[in-house]
Amino acid sequence: MHKGYGTTATLFAIVCLLTVTTRFYKVEEPDHVCWDETHFGKMASWYINRTFFFDVHPPLGKMLIGLSGYLTGYDGTFAFDKPGDKYENASYVGMRLFCTSLGASVVPMAFLTVNQMTSSPTAALFSSLLILFDVGLITLTQYILLDPILLCFMMGSILGAIKVSYNTADEFSPRWWIWLIFTGTMLACCCSVKFVGLFVVLLVGLITIADLWNILGDLTKPVVDAVKHLCARAICLIALPICLYICFFYIHLTVLNRSGNGDGFYSSAFQSQLIGNSLYNASMPHQVAFGAVITLKNQRAGGGYLHSHFHLYPDGMGARQQQITTYTHKDDNNKWMIKKYNAEELSEGEIVRSGDLVRLEHVATRRNLHSHKEQAPITKKHFQVTGYGENGTGDANDVWRILIKGAKDGTEVTAVTAKLKLVHYLQSCVLTTTGKQLPKWAYEQQEVSCSANLRDAYALWNVEENIYDKLPNVNFEVYAPSFWERFLESHAVMFQGNAGLKPKEGEITSRPWQWPINYRASAQYRIYLLGNPVIWWSNLVFIALFLIIFFVNAVKQERGYFKSFSEPNKMKLKACAWLFLGWLLHYVPFWAMGRVLYFHHYFPALLFSSMLTGILMDYILDQFPKLFHEQHTHFVYHTCIGIFLSVVLYSFYLFAPLAYGMNGPSSNEPNSTMHGLKWMETWEF
Repeated sequence: MHKGYGTTATLFAIVCLLTVTTRFYKVEEPDHVCWDETHFGKMASWYINRTFFFDVHPPLGKMLIGLSGYLTGYDGTFAFDKPGDKYENASYVGMRLFCTSLGASVVPMAFLTVNQMTSSPTAALFSSLLILFDVGLITLTQYILLDPILLCFMMGSILGAIKVSYNTADEFSPRWWIWLIFTGTMLACCCSVKFVGLFVVLLVGLITIADLWNILGDLTKPVVDAVKHLCARAICLIALPICLYICFFYIHLTVLNRSGNGDGFYSSAFQSQLIGNSLYNASMPHQVAFGAVITLKNQRAGGGYLHSHFHLYPDGMGARQQQITTYTHKDDNNKWMIKKYNAEELSEGEIVRSGDLVRLEHVATRRNLHSHKEQAPITKKHFQVTGYGENGTGDANDVWRILIKGAKDGTEVTAVTAKLKLVHYLQSCVLTTTGKQLPKWAYEQQEVSCSANLRDAYALWNVEENIYDKLPNVNFEVYAPSFWERFLESHAVMFQGNAGLKPKEGEITSRPWQWPINYRASAQYRIYLLGNPVIWWSNLVFIALFLIIFFVNAVKQERGYFKSFSEPNKMKLKACAWLFLGWLLHYVPFWAMGRVLYFHHYFPALLFSSMLTGILMDYILDQFPKLFHEQHTHFVYHTCIGIFLSVVLYSFYLFAPLAYGMNGPSSNEPNSTMHGLKWMETWEF
């Protein structure tokens, strides 16, 4: 195939046309909430309404969805309660078009990337078509989700890095700087959508290190040239992304200034900055006095409030006494009265001090915070914590010593700022939360226990609400955190939330070994997220082929069968090596993750394996002159290309209903049009 500019431009135009045709077809269907649109559509509404919320991902993707909705007429009033809810009169199409547009950009960027790496329009065409005709990518990029935004910025990062690495423009020319700044911007955006964007940062970092090493080894250039390159990349690929990332968070925290249902995941001081929160412009006593009604918030990232309710621990979970948990939402069941351990009559205005012995009476149920030598429900090495007694009267196991971290005995206990420990007087254990989620009998709230390790990192609490009318009030503004404190706390809460993600009831999860083979996907109202099996399984074969070819060629070169590769072959194998590394970086880390995983986590890795397959196919076709007589080479070459295009196109035709919507019976029925396509028993369309 002729590799001139005209041919490349024509092929690129064809790829762009096919991309628009396949990606925007039926983008408005179905006209109801699908998959995680229930989450990200809801978050777009919160941005439009400036309502604060908690999410485990950085804010950029959700901000962009909210902005696209606002600009296309969505007013932020649709509830997005659950999948299947009809949109009715809600203006949802603009947000879908926005996400689809970013997802569609992946295909032409893949073409440009591969063409730059190999100087082969054929390889670029093969790679882009493998991405173009994958029905899973179409499904993933047609809805109001973060994935199309992430994939766009990820591919943009790779394109920019390759343009800089392969010297598309003269060094330090305006065009060169533009590509370098573009790369840094894409990296910042990628990490600001999901933290898995750090994998592409690592890949671009390795490409950059290799470039700098080659520049340093170029003896035709002075060392100062390598220093200039190092400084330019440090500014554009490190400093610029960090600044942009911080700017995105500044916008996020500025826009979301109203109280919402995620407030409880954050510290009391953080919440005091949210309009409508009970702590916003609140006035309450600075010191904590005996007789005060307080709430206690755990100081771990995303920690909840000490909580109880009218329900007992079930049989087999220690004593059948009242449950004590932590709960991340504000609730009257979070309120406790702090009392002296040995007296019901209280001196007016007597301040609680570090070292005092106290009882904590749950206001709603009149039972005391209690511990004893029964095992905690989940963490068996800890003691159980319960609510015990009647009308505030219990026993000696209700007594706790209150301590302020880093303070001497006798120091006054203050609201918000004092970091408190509650040490059980008889058991010598400390009140803590393990962060483990309790079963449904405890409404999936978090376990509270008493740990014998008095240095338990999660045993610190602070008084948030402090209701006592016999002491002077101070305004909560004195506790206002700076932007940097809110920035750091946001990350601590996100990391904690990510680590603790658990599957919801009935939710389809998966493990990394299942992803490359399309073992199991997920369905939603006759739309089924499944990769094109012909493409996915071919990718696995070509990854194995690449490793074999790379190893064989390395052995041949080492043994002297040939001195060096031809330039085109060298470029293609080098490109495959980088893409293989990209695939590894975006796939292997998931094997070590303890959090819940889903099928869609594999799609970033899929882009790399598809590009690798396209390049390696072109590499193999270029070997035909060595394998066939000159008279037959041309025929075999074009026949193979024809077979490749036909198989990919036909497989797309067969599986397209999975992306665009299936009609008729399910594939389990013999009369279903999809019956013959159920190649694996685990496919449930």
